[in-house]
Amino acid sequence: MMRHAGRYMVVYRKLAEKYPSFRERSETTDLIVKISLQPWNAFRPDGVIIFSDILTALPVFGVEFDIEDVRGPVIQSPIRSEEGLKAMHPIDLEKLSFVGDSLKILRKEVGGDASVLGFVGAPWTIATYIVEGGTTRTYTTIKSMCHTAPHLLWTLLSHLAQAITDYVIFQVKSGAHCIQIFDSWGGQLPPDMWERWSKPYIKKIVDLVKKRCPETPIVLYANGNGGHLERMKDTGVDVIGLDWTVDMADGRSDLRFFLVLYAEQLPLKPRESTQAKLPHQLC
Repeated sequence: MMRHAGRYMVVYRKLAEKYPSFRERSETTDLIVKISLQPWNAFRPDGVIIFSDILTALPVFGVEFDIEDVRGPVIQSPIRSEEGLKAMHPIDLEKLSFVGDSLKILRKEVGGDASVLGFVGAPWTIATYIVEGGTTRTYTTIKSMCHTAPHLLWTLLSHLAQAITDYVIFQVKSGAHCIQIFDSWGGQLPPDMWERWSKPYIKKIVDLVKKRCPETPIVLYANGNGGHLERMKDTGVDVIGLDWTVDMADGRSDLRFFLVLYAEQLPLKPRESTQAKLPHQLC
């Protein structure tokens, strides 16, 4: 059972009042570590998730954004043309030192008592923000692009897949035991379109990361993924996350062979409480 750093907690709300900018909270090493450890200090869960955002890496490959209180993420210059693509460049990982430093500190803080989890957004999900200019309920622009400018979208998704791959490896080398890929808006695509516009780029990331970091478990979560479970199995990930729309018994039945295979490939070490945690291994 997974939830992001406890934003409901009183200690977090008080800290957010002192530092009202989400980007400041998620891009300052001391604050990242403090917030990430708040649930850990309170409940001692099996995992500590770095306090960050799936959009954090955007500026370091050429896409500037802000987070507004009411509107949420706002992309200053949405990319909807070949000219817009020219603004993108290879990811500059040196400018993400606050992420790397935070992961290193978290590893030391939790020792061997928990797994440190990093995460990224899937290419399709990140592309929805870049093309739409922010959060949307209809995804009209990017869905239209699938039909009217497929080559443009292919280029954008390919660039994102490479940048995200580099970012995943960076997080693992910095101390993340496990990585989760969030395809938050993958469920906005019907299964056949997800197969074409999201899955290949997720699979590319997983294949490349597994070559560099073969012992690092990768989790794939897609919001509203009930119709995608069968298609998610052969992405190469080690774990598939279920959302509230999927009955866990049904999900287990649908993924039974996959889950058994995972258990055989990555044996988990039971804790005294009979719970299990992810393997503590780096690339």
